[in-house]
Amino acid sequence: MRRIMMAMVYNKSGVLSRITSVLNRRQVNIESISVGLVESEISRMTIVVNVETLSEAEQVTKQLNKQIEVVKVSDITNDPHIERELALIKVSAPPTSRSEIQAVIAPFRADIVDVAQKTIIVQVVGTHDKIDAFIDVLRPYGIKQLARTGITGLTRG
Repeated sequence: MRRIMMAMVYNKSGVLSRITSVLNRRQVNIESISVGLVESEISRMTIVVNVETLSEAEQVTKQLNKQIEVVKVSDITNDPHIERELALIKVSAPPTSRSEIQAVIAPFRADIVDVAQKTIIVQVVGTHDKIDAFIDVLRPYGIKQLARTGITGLTRG
């Protein structure tokens, strides 16, 4: 089961290593981690993990909250929240197919951010499912490279 955990941590070296170490010891698979500075000494981590049961997710949250560098960890999966992911996709795009690709990406509100002789790079922002669907739409054109940020999010209200 996929869970989204939000952690406020002190921005010090080794914190990410200790967080992933706790998850590793509990044999929890990490789907993605997104980290960014939010205050002068505090960073926000969005960690997407796969766990077998809800009680396992609760145990992970408790273990992470015990870490000295952690201010607070919460599982926001069931809370009202906004989550987003960014993807950059380099697509094979000879000049003859560019207008077709533009028409295909328009419903996703994606942007072309770079144009070369044989390729274009497209940027899209959205939920995990939207990014997956977007990749599926572009796959027939020939994806040359793909980079995804992983999920970041905030609770509503």
